[in-house]
Amino acid sequence: MYHQNYNPTGSAFLSTVLAAVPILVLLYFIALHPHRDKQGVKHLGVAAPYAAFYGVIAAFIIVCIIFSMPVVSAVSAFVLGVLSGFLGIIWIILGAMFLYTMTVITGKFEIVKESIINISHDRRLQVLLIAFSFGAIIEGTSGFGTPVAIAGAVMVGLGFPPFQSAVLNLLANTAPVAYGAIGTPIVVLAQVSGLDQLTLSTMVGHQLPWVSLLVPFWLIAVFVKMEGGTWKEIFEVWPAALVSGASFALMQYFASGTAEFHLMTDVVAGVFSVICTALFLRFVWHPKTRFLLKSERGATQAMTRDASAPPKNRYTVVETMYAWLPWAILIAACALWGSPDWKKALNGLFASVKFDTTFLGSRFNGTLSLPGWDLPALHNLVQRMPPVAPPNAKPEAARFVINWLSASGTGVFVAAIVSGFVLRLSAAQWKEATTRTLHRMKTPVLVIGQVLGLGFLTRYSGTDAVLGLAFTSAGVMYPFFAAYLGWLGVFLTGSDTASNALFGSLQRITAQQLNLNPILTVATNSTGGVMGKMIDAQSIMVACAACYDDPKERAHALGPIFRRVWWHSVAGAAVIGLIALLQAYVFTGAIPIPPIK
Repeated sequence: MYHQNYNPTGSAFLSTVLAAVPILVLLYFIALHPHRDKQGVKHLGVAAPYAAFYGVIAAFIIVCIIFSMPVVSAVSAFVLGVLSGFLGIIWIILGAMFLYTMTVITGKFEIVKESIINISHDRRLQVLLIAFSFGAIIEGTSGFGTPVAIAGAVMVGLGFPPFQSAVLNLLANTAPVAYGAIGTPIVVLAQVSGLDQLTLSTMVGHQLPWVSLLVPFWLIAVFVKMEGGTWKEIFEVWPAALVSGASFALMQYFASGTAEFHLMTDVVAGVFSVICTALFLRFVWHPKTRFLLKSERGATQAMTRDASAPPKNRYTVVETMYAWLPWAILIAACALWGSPDWKKALNGLFASVKFDTTFLGSRFNGTLSLPGWDLPALHNLVQRMPPVAPPNAKPEAARFVINWLSASGTGVFVAAIVSGFVLRLSAAQWKEATTRTLHRMKTPVLVIGQVLGLGFLTRYSGTDAVLGLAFTSAGVMYPFFAAYLGWLGVFLTGSDTASNALFGSLQRITAQQLNLNPILTVATNSTGGVMGKMIDAQSIMVACAACYDDPKERAHALGPIFRRVWWHSVAGAAVIGLIALLQAYVFTGAIPIPPIK
């Protein structure tokens, strides 16, 4: 049994610094290490696969030497992360990019582009509709990087530069994250903390709407400045930003507090925001000037061109609906696969076919529809210790459950296959779509696998808890730093769900020690975590995979994107921290009262 030690050096400061070394190594090689490519061009940050590899090596050294984790257990934890990353994230992105590639090959994406442009020719407003509102719907149905992949690919298809598309979609994929994949982060948070699920959801819904109001303005400001625009051009579209953000925030507030809709908060809020924004732009208001990309500006397309000119549609309503059908199928499939009842049905589909054997000396058993493998030298052989876990906490499970039927990625692939038949792809087009998708995903698969392995290694070794404990000495300021604890968890694991599983219990224990309301601090773990989503390496790599066609550009894009979004992420977590701080000591009525059991 490996008992996690949160101070192996006897010095809390030194132990914390050493625990941070793998993360610092990863960040340095992603964003700061200077080198020249084969053409002699200087870059900051090495290619993503190498940066991830150096971070992994540093993690093994720290974990095995300083924290005394057995090497075989460390390897097992890394393997579990790689396997979980493939089924949980890579599988989704492969399916999403497969569907997108189909629409491009068949020419249907051109019709989709035309329909979006016909809502508004203004690029600022297209950012709102696609990155924020449409992305929130995808986040609500599937999560785990899917909205960044889908919305990013759509924006590139509309002519936005790859770097810009990646940055904007990472920024947009914040406010909806806590309710991603049919509320999975909320469900896990309730399970690990022991607090009422609906009460936590309501608390989250009392924090995130303020961010939802802010994000549309934030997106437009970043986009306009990236295109060399002025503050006047940013504030010119404040009515649309207000409608987009306010409609989403209001529905997010109400849906999060209802038993019927709280797990579907993103979906209903996203749909409501899309409808309200589209109707507002179509029938009520449009900016006086049309903002275009730098590449589109010229003598014949001045930025002062009348933005209220009626769009000309080259396609019929039937053609437009047919082109959008694959995306409707995708949303429907993601919603279906996110349903707990559907998941349960798929997991029990072949329940009668059972087996029980061993693989690499460890138990491999289950049913044909839900097999599972107990990771050797790891499953139930790692013990979290107080104050991170209660004294009577069970050993950490390390079982790779192969939910190949109920996984969200399977739903995305089903949507892609159905869409291929609906679009009547020829044999040559099926082959081209498959080849292009696999070629595009080679590097992202390698990077995401390594980074997820690194995340699981920090989790099972306890180095993540060492970093988390550094925040618990903040005293009365802890509600502010509770947001950064969740932020750290998402940065380390790449998932708000995983961050909640990691630190949900610690947040409650710390709150009780400091006489704070545990509902507030536990919920803040999730809301603070959403701001860490834009800087975790796998999310950025998903954005690179979706937005960059050129493999060389894709390999070197991770560092520049990370540097651009870093301070946005830090500032966003501070906003959540300030909200939590005010709710802890000033607006205490915002904290819901749990039901009496």
